[in-house]
This record gives sequence, structure tokens and C-alpha cells, in this order.
Amino acid sequence: MTRRPSPPPIVALALAGGGPLGAIWEIGALCALQDGIPALRWTGLQHYVGVSAGGFVAAGLANGIGPRQLYKLFIEDPSDGSEAFDPAWLLQPAWAEFWQRGLQWPALLWHSALHGLTHPQTWLRALERLSPGLPTGLMSHAAVDRELTQLFSRPGRSNDFRQLPTRLRLVATHLDSCKAVAFGSPGWDHVPISKALLATAALPGLFAPVNIDGQHFVDGALLKTLHASVALDEGVDLMFCLNPLVPFDATPVGTEGTPTPEAIPAIAQGGLPAVLSQTFRALIHSRLDLGLKHYARAYPHTDIVLVEPDARDAELHRANTFSYRQRRHMAEHAYQSTRAWLLQQGTPLQARLQRHGLSLDRAALADPRRSLLAAPAPQRLAPALAHLRQTTQRLQQWATQAQPPRANAW
Repeated sequence: MTRRPSPPPIVALALAGGGPLGAIWEIGALCALQDGIPALRWTGLQHYVGVSAGGFVAAGLANGIGPRQLYKLFIEDPSDGSEAFDPAWLLQPAWAEFWQRGLQWPALLWHSALHGLTHPQTWLRALERLSPGLPTGLMSHAAVDRELTQLFSRPGRSNDFRQLPTRLRLVATHLDSCKAVAFGSPGWDHVPISKALLATAALPGLFAPVNIDGQHFVDGALLKTLHASVALDEGVDLMFCLNPLVPFDATPVGTEGTPTPEAIPAIAQGGLPAVLSQTFRALIHSRLDLGLKHYARAYPHTDIVLVEPDARDAELHRANTFSYRQRRHMAEHAYQSTRAWLLQQGTPLQARLQRHGLSLDRAALADPRRSLLAAPAPQRLAPALAHLRQTTQRLQQWATQAQPPRANAW
């Protein structure tokens, strides 16, 4: 009697948020995972879950855009006119929101002043009446919506959850009930993917809540860091979780484990922004720790692989979470550090992968020649510089030939 081949494993990927830098780190880490586990097709997984900035990466993968293509799309600045994600789309003021709210100010000021005159002891309450005139967000997501719609409408892609060959869930927070909504799940799969991406990444205060079917949604990270249970509840054999935000461990430690106070500046020396950043990262990561413990108990038959930066990665910690200026360098940094992490995991990770018919390509991970960065700028500019030199020489020859002969001095 012949033995039936075992069915292929159900593999899922959950991507957390972290602003533009978080998405850049996830793309670099995915490129390293692609090199390290070549048998796994990262655009062919059975389930993707994206939250906030991680939703952009998840939606790209579910649409067949591979990790290195995502690198070119979101991080590189192609000069050949090909498609690219322009960070300037995220920085357009919400003029429509300002105008709409501003129209309410005359009536609000009148009612506030009337309340203050008739109830002079409650002027604070009178000022509260001005709140509806304040905008709910500073930046507009109209340009992002337009460009994402165009991106997912290209041949071979889809802006419709129902038309994808795999499951994609983009989790946002329902503002009025403060409950999680997984766009792409039954009942919410009619929403365009581009619109769901706006909702899951609508960071309160920065972007206005996204109106979908008369309801308002904001960033999905308000409730959970990963929302991996959205996929785990449907049955998963192997789950990869990528989280780009970890609290920075600034405790100075010498080679023998003894403190060396001069090694790393304390968090407080960075002022209020550094303290707030560390606080935010600690809150995000503490929820993640609790979630992973719950996943281990609730889904004992699922192997969960968490990939995240080293807590002592000072270079990543110093980078601006919302900066795009360092995107190429930080993507390369994420790629190389994740390759090193995969090699460091060694036998334990290899054993988990082998249970699902996968293995690590140690040779690819240890290859020092591998890089995400394109050829150095001088090499890429060489043809243009050569053409410029030829043009300059032709101009000089033309000028010499066109110059009139000098008259004889005598």
C-alpha cells in the first residue's frame, strides 16, 4: 500500500506597524527571509495579516509583489520611470478637513460666547463647545488612496479582497466601538484594499478617521500589535510574525558584563522625544509579549517564528520612525541583521522549519557578497558622464571651428 503524500503546510505571515521606518525594516527582513528559506514563496502564502504600516507590505505580497520588488517600489527611487511609492503622498495637508471644520467656527464661537455670558462660572465648559471645529487629522490620505488604487489595478493585481488567490486581512479599529475589524473577512471583503489600507494606517491625530460605509476607522495598532489570531483562528501550521518596534536596551555592558557608563547615552539624555519613543515601544512590545504567550497556549500545534530587531541595535534606535531619508541604508541594515539573526538561530529554528518540509540555506545567509543596495552611484552614472563628456567635446570643437580668424597685427 502506497503512502499518501502529506499535504503542504499552511503558512501565514503577520506584519505589525511602526510607521514608514517599520515598513522599511519589514521589507529588508523579508528579503533576508527569502534568501534564508528559498523553498518558501513569500507571495504564495495561504494567509496574510497586516496592521498599520505592515498592512502595505502584506497587501503587496498578497498581490504577488515579492520582497525585492517591494524594496524597489517603496524604498528605491527608480530613474527609469517605473512605479514607486512617493513619501510625499503622506505629507499633504488635509485642506478639505480644515475647510469643513472651519465652516463651523462662526456658529461655534457664537454658542460658546453665549454660554460663557449666561454661565460665567463654566467658561471651561464653554471652550469645550469649540472642539467640533478642530480637525480630526493634519494630513490627507487622498493622494495615497488614489495611488494605491492605481497600483492594485495594474494587470495581474487586484484591489478586491475577493479576487486575490490568497487570504488577506487588514485590521483597523472601529472608532465608535473601539473594536477590531478585519477587512477582507466575510462581511468586510467588499471594501477596496486601498481603502482598508488607509483605515488600518490612520494614526489618530496625524490622519483623519477613514469613513467606510458611514462608519469611522483608525489605526489597527490601537488594540493589538500583530492581530495574528485573525489567521490562527482559521488554522495555521507555521506562522511568521514580523515586529519592527522594540524598546531599546541602553544599559551599557562591557565585554565581561560589567557596566561601562561611557558606552551608550541614557535614554533621558535624548529629551522628551526619546522618552516618549521608548514609552511607546515598551507599550507596544509588552502587548506583543502577552499576545505571544496567549498564542502558545491557544494554538499549541502551530509553530510561531517571531522576527524582530535586536534590542541593542543602536543604529535602528537612532533612526527617525517617520523618516524616509535613510530608507535605503535602513533596509540594508535590516536585511543584513536579519540574515545574521537567522544564522544565529541555527538548530532550533531549523528543527521547526523541518517539521513543515522547509530548511535554512546557510550558505546564502553566510554569503558576504549579498546585498540589497544597487550598484554604487559612480557605476550607475558612468554612461551619463561619458555622454556628457562627449557632448562637451563636440561643443568645444564646434566653438573652435565657428570662431572667426584673427586679423594680422601688422
